[in-house]
Amino acid sequence: MDCAFSSSPSPRKREQRAQGYEEPAVLAAKTSFMVNEVEELYELYKKLSFSIFKDDLIHKEEFRLALFRTSKGVNLFADRVFDLFDLKCNGVIEFGEFVRSLSIFHPKAPESEKTAFAFKLYDLRGTGYIEKQELREMVVVLLDEFDLCLSDSAVEEIVDNVCNQQD
Repeated sequence: MDCAFSSSPSPRKREQRAQGYEEPAVLAAKTSFMVNEVEELYELYKKLSFSIFKDDLIHKEEFRLALFRTSKGVNLFADRVFDLFDLKCNGVIEFGEFVRSLSIFHPKAPESEKTAFAFKLYDLRGTGYIEKQELREMVVVLLDEFDLCLSDSAVEEIVDNVCNQQD
């Protein structure tokens, strides 16, 4: 009886892919990135998603650590950006969400997408309007991020000037 053996090596074990992983070609077709850029983003994603929790997902603490070198405390700005990146609203950022969200910052991304993202960033309550109080909160947070201290009246003047500007 003849026995047949394969001369080819055993199939290579595929690399473990992150949850929410999408093929670079698919993401490149849906975003402003090229395939090689998506592949590079995957390498960055893997580093971020394993910086605190080893689960192939970016948690809010890992996101804060990447942006501000601290995972502690509350940061309204970082938390708002995280929430906008968390497209599935499940408390973590998967690889596909990461690439789609970063695409907004690509030089070839449409201005309308960039404007919509910036608007959502300041529309803290999701009302479709940027209210004076929301603007005030963001100004205070941004000043704090840069260790700038302004009096309440100076902050109020900034907010009033922005609200009163006309095209």
